Amino acid sequence: MPLDLPLDPALPPLSDPLLEAPATELARLIREHAVTALEVVTAHLRRIGEVNGQLNAIVRLDPQALDHARAVDAALARGEALGPLAGVPVTVKDWIEVAGLVCDAGYEHRAEYVPPRDAPVVARLREAGAIVVGKSTVTEGAPLHPRPNNPRDLARTPGSSSSGEAAVVASGGSPLGLASDSGGSIRWPAHCCGVAALKPTTGLVPNTGHYPRLGHLSDPRTTIGPLARSARDLEVALRVIAGADPGDPGSVPVPLGDAAQVNLRGLRVAWFVAMPGAAPTPETARTVEEAARALADRGCTVVEAAPPRLAESLPITEGYWARVQSLSFEEWRPPRAPTLSAEAIERGRFEWERFSRSMAAFFEGFDAVLSPVAARPAPEHGSWGRDEYRYTLPWSLTGQPAAVVPFGVSPEGLPIGIQLIARRWRDDVAIALATALEEEGARPYD
Repeated sequence: MPLDLPLDPALPPLSDPLLEAPATELARLIREHAVTALEVVTAHLRRIGEVNGQLNAIVRLDPQALDHARAVDAALARGEALGPLAGVPVTVKDWIEVAGLVCDAGYEHRAEYVPPRDAPVVARLREAGAIVVGKSTVTEGAPLHPRPNNPRDLARTPGSSSSGEAAVVASGGSPLGLASDSGGSIRWPAHCCGVAALKPTTGLVPNTGHYPRLGHLSDPRTTIGPLARSARDLEVALRVIAGADPGDPGSVPVPLGDAAQVNLRGLRVAWFVAMPGAAPTPETARTVEEAARALADRGCTVVEAAPPRLAESLPITEGYWARVQSLSFEEWRPPRAPTLSAEAIERGRFEWERFSRSMAAFFEGFDAVLSPVAARPAPEHGSWGRDEYRYTLPWSLTGQPAAVVPFGVSPEGLPIGIQLIARRWRDDVAIALATALEEEGARPYD
């Protein structure tokens, strides 16, 4: 794993190297017959069985996972060429549909809902050879399931809303996961649990098959993306799941850059810590400063500079949250009477567009921005709110790619992630910078 951080002492220790290997390394081992897909999947299912009673990270397992692993091994024995993730176990946030598995999303009214087909992102993972082993808990159980816990400290939150996904990856139960991010729901859990993650450029990955249903006009912020043990796995996963889908008119067939070909030397990187309304801890500030120095050592041109209008991102988002949306994806069925006037809605759009223009102008001078993911490490259960998202909200409003990688360790031994934001459609730059920092290794606070 990128960070050598201890798990909560109440959890069984990791005793199998397969539970620490990145997804791409597991795929290589399987492809080269050093280990079988059945052995890899079995090891991860066993690990989930060891820890899930305390983590509540997985809500259901796929009973066909071992059969799928045997099928991969049989295909390899026949000499068939398989996809880049052949035999690799993956987990999926329970807001993303997997054919044949209940997708309750944590709600009673969906407790019996079994999707007839995979979401396109899941279908693409399967086509690449990945094996779905289970669905992960959302938010605080939401409210059908027990509250998920942080594998670093069971008394703390694993973040929200991709709570279980971050927890299962961090605990060794899954090398790769699919989740979704509207304002930080991939990035904050990755920070809390100490794993790598990517919020792709909005529109790069289709949201078809996600619950709540996401329209490209009604919700231009949310996107599906990966969490992983290593930043290097983010690009492999992105290449598999990206691409247009007719079920999501907002998805765009944009060619992907190659993170391995990004020349860090000369990249212009702005970094900041101060955020209106946030009180970052000293170790959070130090982690960002250390990351800025590490990128400068790699040849980046690094400048301390804060983007404009940061204070506006939370009120703009709160105005968006206050809008009425339909319960149905096919007909207009709002759950309540509107509380915002038409003028208030249009003013919100105006302010959102003005905010996005200001950010686009700022990025004319920079290739990327480095910032905290949150002001503090994972807080204790029940002691967090919307303020945890102050550093992540701006980039959901602008639709820019943002990678997260753990880079610091707090005095309590908790991970501190940093966020790397690139220009739209330059997900390769965000991943390349995250990979470079992962190679540098985490800086403990002392």
